[in-house]
Amino acid sequence: MIEVTNLQKSFGKIRAVDGINATIEESHVFGLIGTNGAGKSTFLRLLSGVLKPDGGTILIDGEPVYDQPKVKEKVFYISDDQYFFKSGTPMDMFRLYESFYPQFDRKRALDMLQKFGLDKERKVNTFSKGMKKQLSVICGVSANTKYLLCDETFDGLDPVMRQAVKSIFIQEIEERGMTPIIASHNLRELEDICEYVGLLHRGGILLEKDLDEMKMNIHKVQCVLRKPEDSDVVKEHFEVLNENIRGNLKTITLRGEREEVEALFAGLDPIFYELLPLSLEEIFISETEVKGYDVKTLFG
Repeated sequence: MIEVTNLQKSFGKIRAVDGINATIEESHVFGLIGTNGAGKSTFLRLLSGVLKPDGGTILIDGEPVYDQPKVKEKVFYISDDQYFFKSGTPMDMFRLYESFYPQFDRKRALDMLQKFGLDKERKVNTFSKGMKKQLSVICGVSANTKYLLCDETFDGLDPVMRQAVKSIFIQEIEERGMTPIIASHNLRELEDICEYVGLLHRGGILLEKDLDEMKMNIHKVQCVLRKPEDSDVVKEHFEVLNENIRGNLKTITLRGEREEVEALFAGLDPIFYELLPLSLEEIFISETEVKGYDVKTLFG
């Protein structure tokens, strides 16, 4: 388990991470989503021990990670800006990681390399962006670490390869309890694989929840109400995150238990109403709008 308490990190006057608290359970996919500049990459670098926190604590299985080689052996970090030896080949990278990770499985790495159609002796600097991403995943999975930190790992992969990587992650979770932590801007990509989500905004986590539970507590209601004052009744009972009006049709995003929402709207006897499913992207937009990160304020 990873436990993060009041984590802080600044670069000069820029506060990249500001008081993050999070608990990441084992053997689940944890998705880290956030606004641009929210601190996702910095957070992953702190978790991996690449950066030293200015304040707060990170405990991996009860131990601090920074400057602790034995703890770092449990973590593999796939950065968005990947590093490879200038004239290195996949075999060179395998030999490098074998020196850092005692459980590195070269046989598994070579098998995956063949399945992905990558040449083990070809120079990595001649690989495309997607091929480099594939090699990073192969190295990360073959290291056999308990925690795999992924920063925009699916970016650059074609749809077939994205599904292949997801299948590999699921297999690793089932067979050896690997815990992937995936930071991404592509919310649709995370929605079908993540079980828990942390929403990062301006260096802090707005929420950290089970994705299914999150969807159960935020609802989008399309309705045509009979009386204007019925809108006030809805706002008295629930926290309204967003309201969009087109003629008589209202689309209201609100927070509350589904049964209570249905009961209230049924009691108002509207001309029409229905509850619509929300995507992770819509939840993200609704939550960040509450904190002032609203597209309307950006573009007028």
